[in-house]
Amino acid sequence: MYTSTGQPQYVTGVPAQPMTAPSQWSTGLCDCGKDCSSCCLTCWCPCITSGRIAEIVDKGTTCKCLPTQYDNFKLFDELLHFFLYKTTCGVHGAIYSVLCILTGCECIYSCMFRSKLRQQYMLPEQPCNDCLVHCCCEWCALCQEYRELKHRGFEPSLGWEGNLARQNQGVVMPPVGPKEMKR
Repeated sequence: MYTSTGQPQYVTGVPAQPMTAPSQWSTGLCDCGKDCSSCCLTCWCPCITSGRIAEIVDKGTTCKCLPTQYDNFKLFDELLHFFLYKTTCGVHGAIYSVLCILTGCECIYSCMFRSKLRQQYMLPEQPCNDCLVHCCCEWCALCQEYRELKHRGFEPSLGWEGNLARQNQGVVMPPVGPKEMKR
């Protein structure tokens, strides 16, 4: 793939432009065996998988409804800032866990991120609507979303900030040969 100037374009991990044409899921809902590591992670700790997906889909943002500074409590302010504004995977994973423990309806929370992912990449609502997929096949849905993000160049375990850093380091210029230096 080349840019308009003829230079090669490299995959960097974070898509530069939104999708403009409908696309398909890279794997099926029940293709969990195609990525055993994410399947095992989801089986034993679905809150981590859900948190990683949510952080990437939300592009590193989280609820900023709490105060951002407590003047008298510097340490508390730093901890609050770290856990709520930097570690969105942790926040989303904690919300998922609390909903799972208290209500057993974590699927309602996680289906929101499936809908966002589908909208961002113009994916079809398959095999049925997002809430029904998550209510009936929660772990399979999380695995499919995780695989989809990997297929699209993200590494969910790095989080949004890590993927941005990877993108900034991912710009590779081809070496300049002696013939190319002539004017």
